[in-house]
Amino acid sequence: MPELPEVETVCRGLAQSLIGAKVISAEAYAPKLRIEIPQNLNSKLKNKTIKSINRKAKYILIELEEIIIIAHLGMSGRMTIQDHENFSRKKHDHIVIDLKLKAGEKKYLVLNDPRRFGIFTLSSHEDINKHKLFSKLGIEPFSEEFTWQALEKICSKRTKNIKGTIMDSSLIVGVGNIYACESLFKSGIHPERPAESLSKKEIKKLHKEIIETLEEAIAAGGSTLKDYSKANGESGYFQFNFKVYGKESQPCQVCNSKILRIVQNNRSTFYCKKCQK
Repeated sequence: MPELPEVETVCRGLAQSLIGAKVISAEAYAPKLRIEIPQNLNSKLKNKTIKSINRKAKYILIELEEIIIIAHLGMSGRMTIQDHENFSRKKHDHIVIDLKLKAGEKKYLVLNDPRRFGIFTLSSHEDINKHKLFSKLGIEPFSEEFTWQALEKICSKRTKNIKGTIMDSSLIVGVGNIYACESLFKSGIHPERPAESLSKKEIKKLHKEIIETLEEAIAAGGSTLKDYSKANGESGYFQFNFKVYGKESQPCQVCNSKILRIVQNNRSTFYCKKCQK
C-alpha cells in the first residue's frame, strides 16, 4: 500500500504540473471503489480550475472552486498524468479527467486501481475538515503538534507493542509498515516492546528517526515494491535504502547478524535482534 512518502510524492508531482489546469471533462468508469463514486461527476467538476493539491494523512486533496476531490490510492492504486497523444484507457482506469493546463497543453489525470480499494469522492470546502474520512485521524508527523513530548504522551501507559502504536492512524498518521520497521531499527528499539516501556531518551530518538525516515523517503520519491509509481509514471527509489524491511535472513548492515521476520497484527515486521533491544 502506498504510504505517506508515496502519497506526498504523488501530490508534489501532480501539483507541479496541474495547478491552474481547467477540467474539460471527468468520467467515472466504475460505480464505486471502496465507496461509491459521486454521480454526475462530470457536471460537478467540468470547467472548474485546480487551485491546489495537498496531502492529508494518506489522502490526496485536489482543491477546485467550490469543491475538493478526495482520493486514496488503496492497496494498488496509481494517479498519473498522461499525454493526449496515443492515450488509450486501460482495464483498471476507473477515473479519467481531461484537463487543459495553464499553458494550453491538454493532459489526462488518470486513477488506475486494479483492486478497487481506493477512494474517489468529493467534499465542499466548508465540510472538508469534518469529513467522516478524517474524523478519527491522529497527528501528522510533519506538523508542529508532533513533538517528542506528544509521542511520549501517546506511548505513556500504552501496553500495545511500539510498532503497532506508531502505525495506529488514530494516534499518528502515515507511519506505515515499511517506515515503522525502518524507524525502529534506526532507533535501536525492538518492535515487540510495549510502548510504555520506552525511556525518554528512546522516545526522543524514535521521534527524530520517524521524521527523518519519512523525509528521506520523500526525497527518494517513495518506495516502489509492486504497484506504486509517481505522478509521471516513474518508480520511487527509497527501497534501495532499506536497512531491514524485506531483508529476512540477510546480514544486518550494522552488526552482520541475520535480519529476522515476525508477524505483528497480520503484517510482516523485520528487525535485528542484536541491534534492537
